[in-house]
Amino acid sequence: MSDEALALNITNIITDSDLDGVVTGAILRRWWPNAEIKFGHPGNLRAGMMDHLINRNTAICDLPRHPKCGLSIDHHQSNKPIEKNDSETVVLWEETPSAARIAYNILKEKLDLSDLTEMMVWVDKLDGGSITIKEFMGQNPVLWLGRIIGEDKEITLNILENIQNKVPVKDILEIPEIREKLELRKEKQKYLGEIISENLQIIDRLAIARLENLKVRSNGYHVTAIAGEECDACLVIHGDIGAGFDEEGSYPLSASFYTNSFIHKSGGVFDLTKLATRFDNDGGGHANACGCRIKSINNGAVVEQYVTEEDVQKNIDEWINMWSQR
Repeated sequence: MSDEALALNITNIITDSDLDGVVTGAILRRWWPNAEIKFGHPGNLRAGMMDHLINRNTAICDLPRHPKCGLSIDHHQSNKPIEKNDSETVVLWEETPSAARIAYNILKEKLDLSDLTEMMVWVDKLDGGSITIKEFMGQNPVLWLGRIIGEDKEITLNILENIQNKVPVKDILEIPEIREKLELRKEKQKYLGEIISENLQIIDRLAIARLENLKVRSNGYHVTAIAGEECDACLVIHGDIGAGFDEEGSYPLSASFYTNSFIHKSGGVFDLTKLATRFDNDGGGHANACGCRIKSINNGAVVEQYVTEEDVQKNIDEWINMWSQR
């Protein structure tokens, strides 16, 4: 299957704008150096907003599979093929800690990827939920690189291209415009911790961080690090009421669910994809890390209309109810 994938004529790569997606894209760029990079998100991909960019010369990485793409590389549980692939798409799905690991494995015998050895360890740790709280609170360069990826598309592309060109992570972080972003991110990290603490409550060992309309986003590591051993998992609400995917500086109301991997090293106490797919058919990810859109609810059923603050609470109430039955 890998030889079939590498024989494709990939001219554009659509990848997630997080550390895993960026490293995956950078690895593929070493094989297809002229491929154009576009950053996507599960929501706008599933909403058809990227359909015009996708054809048989497109590779989609760390994102939901699209029937018209030529290559799909992913490791999310919700994107696991459930039947034989009869389309023309070459599907590379594996139960690996990261999508980058799949790309790395298919190319390590074809190219010299030795410069990525340490980075791959950290990508797997961060995306696969095996990082320790000491490591999360540490100063590893890959950790900080991951924190500034995704905030600015030009900076994110700059980072991807430098990884593609084998520039060491420490040197990437010294590039003036990236160094500036890093300093701002270090300041923001402290501020984000304060915001999470102010907007966090723990119900039945589920930590709930209400960050909507605050123009900040957080992963589960930061929330569970603050909540500590009092929680088995966390729910993070982020985005802006009334926002759409095409609005600069805003993001649709969404929820992310994470197991507290600091205390549950080999899986959580509940399959969190059940929460992510309760109202959003396009929700999903991994059993221990997944997400979905917030939906408008009327009499327990989803209705297609603008989401309100009341809807946010209705979603949360149902998720708490489901969680309580674990």
